[in-house]
Amino acid sequence: MDKDFFKTISRAAFAELLRGFAPLAAESAGLLEAHTRYLIQDVVAGENLPLVSRSCMDGYALRARDAFGASEGSPAYMECAAELAVDAIFSGELPPGHCAGIVTGGSLPAGADAVVMIEHTARMGAGTVEIRRSPAPGENVMLAGEDAAQGRVALAAGTRLRPQAIGLLAALGHDQVMVRARPRVGIVSTGDEVVPVTSRVRPGQVRDVNSYALACQVREAGGEARLHGLVADERDALCAALEEALAENDVVLISGGSSVGARDYTVAAVAAIQGAAVLAHGVAMRPGKPVLLARVGGKAVIGLPGQVTSSQVVMIALGLPFLRHLQGDASAFENLGPTVTAELARNLPSARGREDYVRVRLQSRPGLVPLAHPLLGKSGLLSTMVAAGGLARIEAQREGLEQGALIEVIVL
Repeated sequence: MDKDFFKTISRAAFAELLRGFAPLAAESAGLLEAHTRYLIQDVVAGENLPLVSRSCMDGYALRARDAFGASEGSPAYMECAAELAVDAIFSGELPPGHCAGIVTGGSLPAGADAVVMIEHTARMGAGTVEIRRSPAPGENVMLAGEDAAQGRVALAAGTRLRPQAIGLLAALGHDQVMVRARPRVGIVSTGDEVVPVTSRVRPGQVRDVNSYALACQVREAGGEARLHGLVADERDALCAALEEALAENDVVLISGGSSVGARDYTVAAVAAIQGAAVLAHGVAMRPGKPVLLARVGGKAVIGLPGQVTSSQVVMIALGLPFLRHLQGDASAFENLGPTVTAELARNLPSARGREDYVRVRLQSRPGLVPLAHPLLGKSGLLSTMVAAGGLARIEAQREGLEQGALIEVIVL
């Protein structure tokens, strides 16, 4: 292997290389299957939602001007023209000075423009209702087309379909939508020292942690994880495993073998595959420096560090955004996940020129932002990742952060 090839580039430069891989193909999916995926075309409302103005509360529909100034001490009195069931439509227009009993979700009578909650009314007998509140026009009313207007975009292309978006699609009568395919991600774990999780380990051996941790991260990003087993530190065996994984998947992750040690065959194995091009080897970040990126026939092969923490951090910073990019998320590399503002509990040094991702424990404080306690530890330790509530990112141009600084923490 040419050890001179190991030259680090910035995380931003590595992300730009990942952007060069085209998003996956479009496919039609039912609403449940479309959950968490990304629309590839605008969804235009074929009708108003709601179709007509509807009540948000149980109470009385009326013209707001007819109850202007009404209060507990000076109520207004109206005649009740009807008691409307939730699916009833009032015939004609509500006469001035009249109201209509209505339930949540019921259609407003023509002429009515507000609903007074039932708590602010009283029945006086003989069809008379006492109104003890002066409503504003539109109060407690869902206006026709307020959720979605006929002929206008209800959900834009690129929208991630969270449960609330799925609900809007259902309300508009869509049972199928066009989304990007879920990325199929093959995971290959390498190393003579790595053994199955059910094995009894002896000194010098470790159980296969990364296959399972990576698979869960892939699923969280909307991908389909496929484990391709353990491969020994032998170039031809690794090459064969990679070719098999490439044939069945859109992306291949290699756990281990991405550094420049004498037993690391990943670069040589990738280079031996016909049509393969190694795009980068090394990222200026910690943990996670020895990361490999190659292109094979339009598919990405990403070599990850074997150390468990390094592998997971690289996935958070680069791998998971890449999987979202393949599904059509245009801001995937700028948005590494939900963040929270926290106060740094102690000084945190960093070397200029690399991007640091520091595990932190978040301590809640009533009325204040959380306190972020750095969890310093080696990249082979799992316990610090388990205890961490997030990752504090120190930009490459900084030489650390001072105690008391307000920082953005990527929530784990």
